[in-house]
Amino acid sequence: MILADKIIEERKKLGLSQEELAEKLSVSRQAVSKWESAQSVPDLQKIIAMSELFSVTTDYLLKDDAKHEKSEPDVADSDGTLRRVSMEEANAFMSVMRSQSKAAALGVLLCVLSPVLLIFLAGLAVEKIGGVTETAACVIGLAALFIQVAAAVFLFVTSGSRSERFGYLETEEFETAYGVTGLVKEKNAAYEPTYVRALSLGIVLCVLSPLPLIVAALMKASDAVVVSMTALLLCIVAVGVYMIVRVSTVKESYQILLQEGEYRRKEKKSAVSAVSAAYWCIVTAGYLAWSFISNDWKSTWIVWPIAGVLCVPVLTAAKMIIKDEERDK
Repeated sequence: MILADKIIEERKKLGLSQEELAEKLSVSRQAVSKWESAQSVPDLQKIIAMSELFSVTTDYLLKDDAKHEKSEPDVADSDGTLRRVSMEEANAFMSVMRSQSKAAALGVLLCVLSPVLLIFLAGLAVEKIGGVTETAACVIGLAALFIQVAAAVFLFVTSGSRSERFGYLETEEFETAYGVTGLVKEKNAAYEPTYVRALSLGIVLCVLSPLPLIVAALMKASDAVVVSMTALLLCIVAVGVYMIVRVSTVKESYQILLQEGEYRRKEKKSAVSAVSAAYWCIVTAGYLAWSFISNDWKSTWIVWPIAGVLCVPVLTAAKMIIKDEERDK
């Protein structure tokens, strides 16, 4: 295979157009077109740049009979050389993370929604509306809860298994091949408006979620209405959290490749995200336990605004503790 064919093949593997390749190599599109049609040959500097961009050896590009050979090591060398992330691997990682963002967000949505039917049916049973008995409410509600939690766990496990091979990106230092950082920065900048908009809306929904319950309590509505508003509260929270998790996961993939934020070199991903997930699970469990035990749904809503206020200091304290422990190791 001649050089022209190799350039075409490697360019298409990365999903680049002639214009995009030309931009990354700081040449004109006409120059790339001439290379690919064998009308001209790139100079040595461009050959080296393409070998880094395509993650192949210069020998492979220059020798017609050379076999395809990756230029970057798959693991760090014994002398401490950092693992290099190729353009192909970076694109694969971002694609997997986009897919994982949907599964993770849906899984969280199902977890938050899992007690909704149980709460709603319990309210009908207490007020004896629709002929729903407490036993039926409990059986149907718990069945729905376990099915939704099981579906959420399935989503978490399957999506996590797909991204497992990229785990080193979150825990180890690495370097990127030529063009990777520029590409990721472009995608990150293009995604920023979507991220800010969805994140803001998700947070607003979570903050405003107690309003229906508060209004029902102030109007001294019946227990059935108050319980229904509790179910509505969880639905609003579920939508808000879905939006937050969805865009945050995609944004996180860019931060990982750029090694920014919590993924800076020597400051890789900590357990803060796990603390956040555990925090809200505990809050939800505590709220439901208090509400069912006391049967005072008109008062237990206060858990949510208090949890929202305490969330930031709790996570900040957790981050400081984790950093201190990692520093002591």
